[in-house]
Amino acid sequence: MRIATLKLSLCLLIVSLYPLSLTARPFVLILSQDDIKETAISSDDSPDSTHPDSPEWDEFGESDSPHKSEDELNPGSWRPILEPGVATPAAGSADPGAELELRYSSGVSKMVAAAISGDARVMEEAAAEIEAAASEGHAHARSVLGFLYGMGMMRETNKAKAFLYHHFAAEGGNAESKMALAYTYLRQDMHDKAVKLYAELAEVAVNSFLISKDSPVIEPVRIHNGAEENKEALRKSRGEDDEDFQILEYQALKGNAAAMYKIGVFYYFGLRGLRRDHVKAMSWFMKAVDKGEPRSMELLGEIYARGAGVERNYTKALEWLTLASKQLLFSAYNGMGYLYVKGYGVDKKNYTKAKEYFEKAATNEDAGGRYNLGVMYLKGIGVKRDVKLACNYFILAANAGQPKAFYQLAKMFHTGVGLKKNLPMATALYKLVAERGPWSSLSRWALESYLKGDVGKAFLLYARMAELGYEVAQSNAAWILDKYGERSMCMGESEFCTDAERHQRAHSLWWQASEQGNEHAALLIGDAYYYGRGTERDYQRAAKAYMHAKSQSNAQAMFNLGYMHEHGQGLPFDLHLAKRYYDQALAIDSAAKLPVKLALTSLWIRKNYANSFLVDLIDSLPEVYPKVEAWVEDVLSEEGNATILTLFVCLLTVLYLRERHRRHAVPAAGEVAVPHNPNEQGAPVPN
Repeated sequence: MRIATLKLSLCLLIVSLYPLSLTARPFVLILSQDDIKETAISSDDSPDSTHPDSPEWDEFGESDSPHKSEDELNPGSWRPILEPGVATPAAGSADPGAELELRYSSGVSKMVAAAISGDARVMEEAAAEIEAAASEGHAHARSVLGFLYGMGMMRETNKAKAFLYHHFAAEGGNAESKMALAYTYLRQDMHDKAVKLYAELAEVAVNSFLISKDSPVIEPVRIHNGAEENKEALRKSRGEDDEDFQILEYQALKGNAAAMYKIGVFYYFGLRGLRRDHVKAMSWFMKAVDKGEPRSMELLGEIYARGAGVERNYTKALEWLTLASKQLLFSAYNGMGYLYVKGYGVDKKNYTKAKEYFEKAATNEDAGGRYNLGVMYLKGIGVKRDVKLACNYFILAANAGQPKAFYQLAKMFHTGVGLKKNLPMATALYKLVAERGPWSSLSRWALESYLKGDVGKAFLLYARMAELGYEVAQSNAAWILDKYGERSMCMGESEFCTDAERHQRAHSLWWQASEQGNEHAALLIGDAYYYGRGTERDYQRAAKAYMHAKSQSNAQAMFNLGYMHEHGQGLPFDLHLAKRYYDQALAIDSAAKLPVKLALTSLWIRKNYANSFLVDLIDSLPEVYPKVEAWVEDVLSEEGNATILTLFVCLLTVLYLRERHRRHAVPAAGEVAVPHNPNEQGAPVPN
């Protein structure tokens, strides 16, 4: 069914991706008339034929191969090491491949253990085992060795070697190395290479989702807010120890169906800091179903259709989805339509019925229904092919948070079908989808480690994700280095990181995060260049970083730019521009009132008393203040010195007031002898 209100020829469409994290910036896609491809599409100009190397566009193909497990989609995953109960390779096998796998698993296990204990000797053993497996061609060991060279852990930092090992690991099928390579190409604006890798990874991510309904994404929680720990987000991620979860569980035990469903979702997908537990999840879903909870019915239908945690059974899937639809849960119609379009659990494929069910879901604003209608129109399945209408449906679905729709729009930009070819846009959209792949589980394990106090392990896992291009992981890893110092268990080329190595590593991570739009990271990069922390002092680079943060309406960056204009540091000396930046900082953040008032006072003095000692005094404050502050801290740290310092300050105050009184008293006494009439004394007497 056509949507008359949405005409691409006249629109400016803004689409926000459903939150990839609770604190990450939403991705905004702007489509204009220039993006729309107006040329007619021939019957040979199909999505699959336009780009011969592109994978299958959608899940409506003829293949009936079973969905792969997470471990199959992400070979070389660290899940067996990080999740108890997951099978690991058995020792003593005669198969050389099994022996290599065992050596690889042992190396990764030791690496994680060393990150927890801070034992450099164990870390060196781990690196040696991984390198030995890599030298014999083990793809996943090569991926980890690339990580070690890239980070400079027990090896010299060597980006060329890191790239080479990731290249061979990717050739061997390691998905995480493909992510690392794609991100490397993206940073160098090599979109023609990045887009191919991200397209492949995005397809894997899409295949890991439920058949027709978007599954909850693992939220990459930002563990800090600026310079402070993000206590609220961390509190909500403590799993069974979280007070809110305990209240929810109490409500579920008392018979609240909605609470039962929510707990089932948390356990099934491993959300809110909980370990995935399909047995517990299914138990809660069945209890909720007994109470008539339709969302549990729908999810059970999806689970049976996918065979995720249970034996696949399309007949049961259709039964559960039908029950949910009878409860007016319109999104269940989307799942039913999918079964009919594929011919699963029904006598035969029925495109007419599938379209009818998709339209019921779409009419009631279900993103999945809109997406699947878009697929039907894109491929001409049961309907006349209409790429423009398909694009409309994909945009609506993407606006509602359906990542598969972003995948389809990325394909359109990639191949030039429906939308004009745009590799940078295609790359950005593919990356958003690819970051929801199975490898995002690293985020959950990293956060779990951090909450348990295993800061070193958390840093290791965040550093691995940072290499794959996750902005939140980059800022989290950098924050751990800055916040915890030696406790971060940062490993250098041979032992623990030196202060210089740690600063440089944090600087690199903040820089990568700033490139991806993190304004706090940009601010810290500016500070690093301004003060020479972990790098050489460079006012021009500092100004560039502050400008980047300022472009995202950061008040602190605006204040800093005003200060640099006021003093001519890295920017032209310009008091008018300085005032403009100070005013903008105050307009954005009212908390900046006091520093802005002081800065404006400094400007007034500088303008009206340009060569006075007051200007010299103001200019000396940045150097004098830290020394005074350090001296006060040293004095106060010694027992009894606080009292002495207080008495000393009081004495100075009294002496100052007495001296001020004396100076005022001398002119006052002299004023009596001074004649008010200039002719009374010293003037010539007329004859």
